[in-house]
Amino acid sequence: MSVIEQVRVEHPVSAKIHRLSTASAKRVIEPDTDLPGHIGPGQILPDDLLSVAGLDLDLSDEQKAKLSREEVGSITTAGVIFEAVLEAGFALQITRSQDLTDPRITFLLHEIGEETRHQRMFIRMLEDLRPTAVHPLDKWSLRAIQRFVLARFIQRPALLYTLVLGGEEIPDLIQKKAAEHPGTDPFIKEVNRYHRQEEARHLSFARAVLPEVWSTAGRIDRYLVRRVAPLVIGGMFDMLVHPGVYETVGLPGWDTWKAVRASQERITLRHEAVRPVLRALLDAGALTRGRIPRRWRELCGVDRMGEPTAA
Repeated sequence: MSVIEQVRVEHPVSAKIHRLSTASAKRVIEPDTDLPGHIGPGQILPDDLLSVAGLDLDLSDEQKAKLSREEVGSITTAGVIFEAVLEAGFALQITRSQDLTDPRITFLLHEIGEETRHQRMFIRMLEDLRPTAVHPLDKWSLRAIQRFVLARFIQRPALLYTLVLGGEEIPDLIQKKAAEHPGTDPFIKEVNRYHRQEEARHLSFARAVLPEVWSTAGRIDRYLVRRVAPLVIGGMFDMLVHPGVYETVGLPGWDTWKAVRASQERITLRHEAVRPVLRALLDAGALTRGRIPRRWRELCGVDRMGEPTAA
C-alpha cells in the first residue's frame, strides 16, 4: 500500500491534504526567474474594473491612468500585509502542534513558502508602481490597535481559517476579472494567473480543514466567526482601495470612498466574492440555513436560508 493509500484509509481529509502537498512540491514557481517582466506605463486597468466604475465621474485619461496604478498599488500592499498575517497564524499553529508529521503541518509549510514568494512578487510590482497614496488609517495609535487585535485573532483557529477564506476569495475574484479582461496590463494578467493557480490549493486546504477546526472551536472562537468575522471581511474588502487613493487624482478621499462602497457595482462584486466563504461555513456546520446571522446576510446579500436577495 502506498503512503497516500494508507493515509486515505486512515483519514480522507489527510489524504486530500497529502495530494495538495504533492501538487505544491511539483509546481514550484520562482517569480524572480519564472515571471520576469514589469508593469507597463499608463493605465493598467480598464475603466470598468476601476473601483469608481458606475459613479459617472468625469476623469481625464491622465487621472484614470494614475488611479489605476494607485488602486493596484493599494490592493497589492494589502495583499503583502494579509499574507504576512496568515504566515504568522500558520507558524503559531506549527509551534502548538503535538504531531509535526501531520500532513496538515506539511501543507502549512508549503503554503508559507508559497505566500512568501507571492509577497516578493508583489513587492516587485510595488517597485514598478511607486504608489503615493497615504492610507488615512495608517497612524501610530491605529496601528497599535491593529497589532493588538491581530495577535489575538490568529490564536483562534476557526476565526483564522474563516479570514483565510475571506482574504483569498476576494482577491481571487478581482484577479480573475483582471486576468480575463483584454484591457489589463499584460504583466498584471500574468501575475494574477500565477497567483490564482497557487491560491486555489490554499482555498482547498482551508475548506477541507474548516469542519474539523470548527468541531474543536471554543465558545469565544465560534462567537467571533458568527458575529465578528463578517465585519472584518467586509472591512478588508472596503479598504482594498482606501480613501487616500482617490485623493491622488484630486477627488475627495472619504466622500469618494463612501460613494464607491455604496455603488451597485461594488456591492455586486462584494456579494460575488464573499458568498463562497458563506458556503464553506455552511458546509462546515459553522452556520445553519434558516439561522444565518444578520451580519453575514448583509455582507453576502442573502436571506436567512443563504439564498441571494434582490439587489
